Amino acid sequence: MDISSSLSCRVVKGPQVFLPAMLRLLALGMLLVENVAQVQNGNLSDGSSMPPVPLYRYENINLPEEHIPYFLHNNQHLAIACEQDPHCPYRKYLKKSKACWGYEKSCKPENRFGYPVCDYAEVGWASTIEEAQRVFWKQADFGYVKERINEVNTHCRPTAVGDSSLQCSRYLQFCRATNLYIDLRTPKRNHERFNEDFFQKGQIGGYCDLDTQCFLAEGQRKSPLQSWFAELQTFTALNSKPMEDGSCDVIVDKPTYFMKFDAGVNMYHHFCDFVNLYITQHVINSFSNDVNIVMWDTSAYEYGDLFSETWKAFTDYEIIHLKSYDSKRVCFKEAVFTLLPRMRYGLFYNTPLISGCHGTGLFRAFSQHVLHRLNITQEGPKDGKIRVTILARSTSYRKILNQNELASALKTLPLFEVQIVNYKYKELEFKEQLKITHNTDIFIGIHGAGLTHLLFLPDWAVIFELYNCEDESCYLDLARLRGVCYITWQKKEKVFPQDEGHHPTLGKHPKFTNYSFDVEEFVRLVLLAADHVSQHSKWPFRRKHDEF
Repeated sequence: MDISSSLSCRVVKGPQVFLPAMLRLLALGMLLVENVAQVQNGNLSDGSSMPPVPLYRYENINLPEEHIPYFLHNNQHLAIACEQDPHCPYRKYLKKSKACWGYEKSCKPENRFGYPVCDYAEVGWASTIEEAQRVFWKQADFGYVKERINEVNTHCRPTAVGDSSLQCSRYLQFCRATNLYIDLRTPKRNHERFNEDFFQKGQIGGYCDLDTQCFLAEGQRKSPLQSWFAELQTFTALNSKPMEDGSCDVIVDKPTYFMKFDAGVNMYHHFCDFVNLYITQHVINSFSNDVNIVMWDTSAYEYGDLFSETWKAFTDYEIIHLKSYDSKRVCFKEAVFTLLPRMRYGLFYNTPLISGCHGTGLFRAFSQHVLHRLNITQEGPKDGKIRVTILARSTSYRKILNQNELASALKTLPLFEVQIVNYKYKELEFKEQLKITHNTDIFIGIHGAGLTHLLFLPDWAVIFELYNCEDESCYLDLARLRGVCYITWQKKEKVFPQDEGHHPTLGKHPKFTNYSFDVEEFVRLVLLAADHVSQHSKWPFRRKHDEF
């Protein structure tokens, strides 16, 4: 039984829960309205009919062009300013004023950023194609964001301006706090990255009215990478305002995102962190890079991060380790506890997905957002050529033993431009890796975390998981989320393992050996992939079937 459903809890649903953001937007809106009024009335200091400077620092928006109409729809104060401001570079997008991501209350289906495609309705999930689309949209698209927004409750309510507040989604998978007090004067640090007894009563909290019964009922999914319950279970309603009574040794004015990271040495797992950070930005309707990101880690260890360049898509500053605040009482004016990488029914680790559906606007938008912020551009495609990238592995297992022979076979066909790459982090910066990936039409590799690069392939591309090592759904599902075509090896008699595989504890295992592949079958599959690329609606040199 769901304990929380049997309690009479105070609930404030939807966007109205984010009071601090609303107040800031109101203040900014009033300022912009005042400036707009001056423009309309001609009350300018230099007597001209045009404002001497823009009404807003539009460069701070820094979003892909396709995202601008959706951003303006959710930030009407900026849309109004842009409409009245001759300096605004986004005025042409105001014609798309109805554009919406999909989670907004006023959003009509025809105006959504995107909607998944379903080829059939899986029995047990849906009875019609339309129902299957709705299921997939709620599981893994902006419908997922809408459900997170709608389930947010206020657990600690402010009663006056300057009070603290705490609002969380169900099971405390996401939380947002204002005027948050954290006492780190005597931290209990050990080898555990996520110590569940890190705080005692009174060491984390705020000056607000806490509904303790409803708050503690949200602990049913208490787990390090699934919930913030362990960190917040001792949240205390303080007797005074910490920012006014001298309790704060440090006051952090800048909005702060707290995150618990998955494995930073594995692209598949670490990008669960980045995807959930991006989803969190949608939940709070803020894509600003002028934020701090604090790695919540209760150990004293450093964190190995092979993909640290990606943080530049989300913050202008270095990542802060929680331990940097040790020995101090720290107060955060605005704190966000982001959605987590391994949540039950979360995205995208072990996400249960309905079959037969593909193409989420959410993952396409994530890809575009990261590529834009990191300044990764598309330098093709090339007429008469299809760019093929084969990903080599330098690990002990899952090497492609005859990769040179496979590449040579493709090079005999004038259609293909072929390269073999090895994404060794010490030899090739991650941004350079992304540049190669994004400028690839067919990306080929054997099962492994490097295939997570498929998130950044162009829309028309194909991901060819050369062999899935009997892990059939992992990268198939990720490709479905991103909306790129996925193929894999089918004829087992034409793939040749080096041996039966030797897992350290489980014995024979297909992931713990190396493989060779039949050259003729390999070329046949790549030609099928090329056929898909050439006929994709976004491929500028679209060809007919019979040209291959």
